Amino acid sequence: MGLEVVPRPTGHAGSGGLHDQARKRMTLNTLLVTTLIAAILHFGREIFLPLAFAVVITFALTPVVSFLRNRGLPNLAAVLGAVTVAFVAIGLFMLVVVAQVGTLARDLPTFQANIVTKLDSVQDSGDGTGMIARLTRMATEIGERLNLGPPDNTGTEQPQPVQVKVMSERNAFEVLRDLIVPLVGPIGTAGLVIVVVIFMLLERDELRDRLIRLVGTNDIHKSTQVMEDAGSRVARYLLIQLLVNTIYAVPIGLGLWLIGVPNAALWGMLTLVLRFVPYIGSIMAAVFPLFLSFAASPDWSMLLWTAALFVIVELITSNVIEPWLYGSRTGVSPLAIIVSAIFWTWIWGPMGLVLSTPLTVCLVVLGRHIPQFEVFNILFGDEPVLAPHSRLYQRLLVGDVVESTFRAEEALEEQFIADYHRDVGIPALLLAQSDYERGIVDKPQEQRMAGAAMRFLDELDAVVQEELDEAAAVEAAGDAPAPVLEGVGRRLVCIGGQSELDDVSARMLAQAARAEGAEALALAHADLAPSRFAAVTGAGAGCVVLNFLEASPPRVALLHIRRIKRAVPGVRVGVVIWQPVTANWAGRDTGAEAAGIGADFCVGTMDAALTEAFADRAPVPLPEPVRTPVRRKTRARSA
Repeated sequence: MGLEVVPRPTGHAGSGGLHDQARKRMTLNTLLVTTLIAAILHFGREIFLPLAFAVVITFALTPVVSFLRNRGLPNLAAVLGAVTVAFVAIGLFMLVVVAQVGTLARDLPTFQANIVTKLDSVQDSGDGTGMIARLTRMATEIGERLNLGPPDNTGTEQPQPVQVKVMSERNAFEVLRDLIVPLVGPIGTAGLVIVVVIFMLLERDELRDRLIRLVGTNDIHKSTQVMEDAGSRVARYLLIQLLVNTIYAVPIGLGLWLIGVPNAALWGMLTLVLRFVPYIGSIMAAVFPLFLSFAASPDWSMLLWTAALFVIVELITSNVIEPWLYGSRTGVSPLAIIVSAIFWTWIWGPMGLVLSTPLTVCLVVLGRHIPQFEVFNILFGDEPVLAPHSRLYQRLLVGDVVESTFRAEEALEEQFIADYHRDVGIPALLLAQSDYERGIVDKPQEQRMAGAAMRFLDELDAVVQEELDEAAAVEAAGDAPAPVLEGVGRRLVCIGGQSELDDVSARMLAQAARAEGAEALALAHADLAPSRFAAVTGAGAGCVVLNFLEASPPRVALLHIRRIKRAVPGVRVGVVIWQPVTANWAGRDTGAEAAGIGADFCVGTMDAALTEAFADRAPVPLPEPVRTPVRRKTRARSA
C-alpha cells in the first residue's frame, strides 16, 4: 500500500507582533514630531534659515580649518582666515553678478529688433494659416480689445484715455531711506551668518560635546560616529559639488564668450550656483543664455551653438567628471533628493531649494545611527530597506516575476546560481514557510506564490543555459582554461517532500546542479504518489534528494526514503532540510531519524547538498526492520 503525503501543521501568530506594534508606534510618534517641527521651521523661517546656512557653511569650512590647524596655525587664526577667504570670495562673486545684471538691463532694449525679426521670419515661413500666425492674430486681437474696449456700434470714435502721472516732492532723507532700508535686512542677515559661522567654528569641539551629551552618554561611540558621519558627508558633498560646478561653469562661461552671448561671465557664475539645485539646476542655468542667444543674434546660429555647448558639457560632466570625483555617495536616494527639494522649498522658498540636499543628508545620518530617527533613513536613504531574500519573497507573493527576474539577473552577474539560491532563493522560501506555519499565509496564497516562483525559475533556466554555453565555448576555443564543473556526468532527481514550496526548493537545487554540469530532474511531491511513482523510479538517476522546508517533517514523509531504495536498488537517497538543526521542535533529531530509515545523507545547506549529490559513494543498505513479537491470545476453554 502506498504512502500518501500528510498535510503540514499550521499555527497562529504569537506574541512576536508586540515588538512590531511598538516599532510602529515609535515611527508614528516620530512622524508627528517631524510634522510639528516642519511647521515651526516654516513659520520661523526668518530665524532658522540663517542658522541653517551657517550650519552648512560651518560643515563646509571645517575641513579647511582642520587643515590649517594641522599646519601649526592657532585656532583663532585658522578660523578667521578660512571665514575671511570664504566670505570675501562670496562678496566678490555677488559684486560681479550685480554689475553684470546692470549691464544686461541696460542692453536689453537693443535686442527687441532681433526678436521681432525672428518672429516675423517664422510667421512669414508659412501661408498665414499656421499655428504661429493664428496665435499672433489672436494675441493682437486680445490686446486691441483690452486697450480699446468693446466696439462702438454708434459709429462715433471713442475718445482715447489720457495718462496722468502724479509727481510728488521727495526730500533727500526719503530718497536715502528708500535706498538704505531695503539693504538693512540682507546685510544684517549676512552679518549674522558670518558671526554664527565664526563662533561655531571656534566652539566646534564644545558643540560636539554638547550634542553628544544631548544624544546620550550611554553610547559615546555611536554619538561620535553620528557627528563624524554627518560632518564628513555634508562637507564632502559641498566641496565636491563646488568643484564639479566650477569645472562645469568655466567651460560654459568661456564657450558663451566665444559664441558671442552677452554677459557670458554672468551666465557662467549663475551656472555655478544653480547647479547646487538637484537635477533641475542645469536646466535652469541653460534657460537664460538660450533666451539671450535667441534675442541677441539676428539669425539662429547663436542659439544652436549655445544649446550644443550646454548639451556637450552636461554629458561630459555627468558621465565622466562626476563619477570620477564622487568617491562615495551622499547616502540619499534620487527620489528622496527631489522630494526633499520640494519640501524645503515649501519651508524656506528658493533658499531651501539650495539647502535641501545637505539638510536631508544630516537627517539620513541621524536615522542611520539613532533608532528614534530611523524613519528618515528608511524614507530617504539609498540603502535597500529590505534584504534581498525579503524583497524576493515580497515580489513573488504579489506575483511580480518580471522584477524578481531582473534583480536576480543583476545578482547573477557577480555570483553563481548556487550561491544566489543559497543566499536569496532558499531564505525567501523559508520566510514563506514561516508565514504559513504561523497562519499568516493560507493555502491558496502559498500555491499562488509557489506558481510565481516556478515561473521565476523558468526565466532563470535561460541564464543557466547561457552560462553552460559560455563554458562550452571557452573549452572549445582553448583560449583559457575551462571552468571546473563538479557535476559533469552525474544524474540526480530532486523531489519536493510534502508541499508546493518544497517543490520550489527542489527545483532550485536541480537548477544549481545543472549549472554544475549535472543532469538534474526536478519532480513535485505529487510524483511520490503510487500512481505517479514511475517518474521517480524510471529516471535512471544515481542520486535522489528529498527536499523539506519544514524544520521537522513528519515521519510518514521520511518513509519515502525506504520506498525509493526498495524500488530502485543501488540508488543513493538523501534528505535536505533547509533549516538549521536548532529549529527542530520537540527535541526531535530528524537527521538521526532519516539515517535510521536508510538515508544516505541528511544536510541543510546548498553547498552540502551539492557535495553529497555529486559524491562517489556506495549507497547505504536498508536497515533490517525490527519486528516486535506479538503474543496471540487464546480462548479459554470452557469446562
